Amino acid sequence: MQQVDAVIARRLSSDVALINQISAYIVHAGGKRMRPKLVLLFANALGYDRPERFELAAVVEFIHTATLLHDDVVDESSLRRGKPTANALFGNAASVLVGDFLYSRAFQMMVGVNRMRVLEVLAEATNVIAEGEVLQLINMHDPDITVESYLRVIRYKTAKLFEASARLGAVLADASPAVEDACAGYGRALGTAFQLIDDVLDYEGDPHALGKNIGDDLREGKTTLPLLIAMERGTPEQRALLRHAIEHGEQEKLAEIVAIVRETGALEATREAARAEAKLARECLNQLPLNKWQESLLEFAAQSVERSF
Repeated sequence: MQQVDAVIARRLSSDVALINQISAYIVHAGGKRMRPKLVLLFANALGYDRPERFELAAVVEFIHTATLLHDDVVDESSLRRGKPTANALFGNAASVLVGDFLYSRAFQMMVGVNRMRVLEVLAEATNVIAEGEVLQLINMHDPDITVESYLRVIRYKTAKLFEASARLGAVLADASPAVEDACAGYGRALGTAFQLIDDVLDYEGDPHALGKNIGDDLREGKTTLPLLIAMERGTPEQRALLRHAIEHGEQEKLAEIVAIVRETGALEATREAARAEAKLARECLNQLPLNKWQESLLEFAAQSVERSF
C-alpha cells in the first residue's frame, strides 16, 4: 500500500492548483482503501508481483474517489469520514470537475498498462457504476421499491468496483476464465456485504467512528434494506411513519424511526444478509491456491461484516 500511495501522489499531479488541492484533500481523507487492497491481494494470491499491480490499485482508488466527489454533490452531503466534504469546502462545480479529472486520469493510467482486458473490465465497471447512480436517483424517496431493486442499485453502484478490483488481480496474473470469474464473484459478494453493513451502521453506528451523521440515508431519501424490512414487519402505524419519513426525507422523528428499525429486528436481519454475502465470497476462494494471500482474503471477508465503522 505504500507503493500504491506513492503512485497516487505522483499521478495526482496537475498544473492546475485547484485540482491538486481538491484531489489531495479527498484521496488523503482517511478512506479504507479496500478496492486497491483487493487488486494487490488477488494479484499476489495468483503469483503476480510486477509493478503494474500498483498502478491498477491506484486506478481503482481514483475511480472510487471520483464517484465520492460526484455522490456528495448529488446527495448534498456536508460530512464524509469525519471531515467536511469537498463540495462543502470548494463548491459543487469544482467537486464535479475534479471528479471528472480523476476519471480521465484513471483512464490515462489504465491505457499505460497496455492490456485490452484491463480496459474492458474498467470501462464496463465505470459504465455500470453510472447506471447505478441513476437508478438510485430514480429510487429516491420511494417507499415502494422492492428488495430486488435495492440490491440491484448496490450491486451496480458499490459492488461493481469491488468486483472489478478483484478481477483485475486475476487479469494481471493471466488467470483462467474460471479463476477470473471466481475472483470477480468474491469482489461482488464482498462489496454487497460491505454496503449492507454501511446501511446498518446508518442506524446504529457511532457518528464519530463513522465520520458521518446518523440517519443521513433517510435524510437523502434512500430506502435501504433496514427500512424495507422494518416496513414489512412493522405495525400499520409504524409503516405509515416510515413511509412518510422516506417520502419527505425528514429527520424530526429519527429517534422513533431508529427504535422501529431496531424493534422489528431489521438491523440484525440486514446483518444476516451481509453474512450470507460474505459466505459466498469465501466460497469463491476455493478456486485460488492455498497461501497467505488467500488466507488474508478469507479474513477480509469476515472483517467486512463484523465492523462497527
